[in-house]
Amino acid sequence: MGAGKTTAIRAISDIDPIVTDVANHDRSVAKERTTVGLDYGMMALDNGDRVRLFGTPGQSRFDFLWEILARNALGLVILTDNSRPDPLADLAMFLDGFATSLQTLPCVIGVGRLDTHPRVTLDQYADLLQERGMVLPILPVDVRQRADVVMLIDILLAQIEAGSELDPL
Repeated sequence: MGAGKTTAIRAISDIDPIVTDVANHDRSVAKERTTVGLDYGMMALDNGDRVRLFGTPGQSRFDFLWEILARNALGLVILTDNSRPDPLADLAMFLDGFATSLQTLPCVIGVGRLDTHPRVTLDQYADLLQERGMVLPILPVDVRQRADVVMLIDILLAQIEAGSELDPL
C-alpha cells in the first residue's frame, strides 16, 4: 500500500486511467486514498500494439484480486516502497502472493523511495530473491516519472519477447 501503483499507471497511460480509489481508513498508513478494486490504463507501443495495465490493491486482504488478474497476465511488475517499516517483508508478501504466477510469468521489481530512504539496498532485495531461488530485475524507480515506469515495462516486455523466442512453434 502506497508504493505508487495508481501513480505509475497515471504516468504512462495513454488514456485517462480508471481508478478505484476510496478514502483510506487505515490510519497506520499516512495516505488519504487507497485502491480497493483495480486500476486500469493502456499504453501504446511504437509498433501499434497496446499494453493493458492493471494495478491491484497492495493490502494482502485483496490477494484474491491478485490471483484473478495474474491468470491472464503476460507479466508482472511488483512495486515496493523503501520508506515502509519493512520493505523486504512487503516484497516477500508479494512473492508469496504471486508464487504460482511467478513460476511462469516474467516479472520486474521497482523499488520506490530508494533515494530518500536508503536503509534497504538493491543488494538486499537481490539477496531475498536469491534465498528463494529467484533471479529478477530490480530497479530503483520514481513512479511519478514516466521514463522510470516505461523502463519497467520495457524490461518486462524484453523478458516476454525473450521467452517467446525460446518457445517452439
